[in-house]
Amino acid sequence: MKKILLSIAAVFLTGSMMAQKQEVSATKIGNRIDVVIGKQFFTSYRFQPDEKYPFFFPVNGPVSGATTTSMRNGEYPHHSSLFFGCDRVNGGNYWQEGLERGQIVSIGARIVEAKGERVVIEDECIWKRPDAQAPVIDRRKITISSPSEDLYQLDFDIEMEMLMDVTIQKTNHSLFSARIDPDLTVRQGGAMINSEGKEGEKGTFGVGSSWIDCYGKRKTGTEGIAIMQHPSNKWYPSPWFTRDYGFISPTPMYWPENGKTTELKKGEKINLRYRVLVHAGNSGEADIARLFEQYKKE
Repeated sequence: MKKILLSIAAVFLTGSMMAQKQEVSATKIGNRIDVVIGKQFFTSYRFQPDEKYPFFFPVNGPVSGATTTSMRNGEYPHHSSLFFGCDRVNGGNYWQEGLERGQIVSIGARIVEAKGERVVIEDECIWKRPDAQAPVIDRRKITISSPSEDLYQLDFDIEMEMLMDVTIQKTNHSLFSARIDPDLTVRQGGAMINSEGKEGEKGTFGVGSSWIDCYGKRKTGTEGIAIMQHPSNKWYPSPWFTRDYGFISPTPMYWPENGKTTELKKGEKINLRYRVLVHAGNSGEADIARLFEQYKKE
């Protein structure tokens, strides 16, 4: 009898957990792909040909419905929400300044899975600038789901292929990055915490950690956004470049092994995986540490 009751309880619990998952859908409109979770707009993957690089904006939270990221404020106009780029690549700049210095251009964004428990977007991007051979091509897979009403999940998996020998000079402007909305920043009363429990720019800057979470209070409740780097990544765990005004990026290029450059050979392929969690509550309430343990097993 006890075994039967346990089996029934397990079935009920599994059913409840499954019921918490929300349907996700994606629609391509011109040079962007809009993603809706349940009945709420979540994000747009934007890949306009006149942009520096593809990026996500807004990245809306499950509590407020407002963006957890910031878009090109006056202080740092080159920060475009949630994005991937790099400066000082064979003399090119694929992060900031004008397009003539370098640009990451989408050449094939498409929806692979449009509706269900997840959506999947694939894209291929060429890194180019005038009068120079393209040094890198990247292929990215973006998977978006909602494990519960209080949690939105975006997986960003990217393969970078070197089309020539590549030298990246020491730079803090590199790879997967988020500019955080002011509501969630340390500067305005929010929190920034890493997987070791260290807080703020002082505790997290230059520290190799599995994840960083930024959260803060809004009128509708506490909300946050976390970035995780997968243990399979080259350079894991990368040190983080962080700022209390609201910027986080796991960026090995600012701490290169030889102290000056990162050297990559023609034909070399670098696979990098990141998970973004947009969540209700603080890090403990959202159980970010447990969710990372789950992620690293995938």
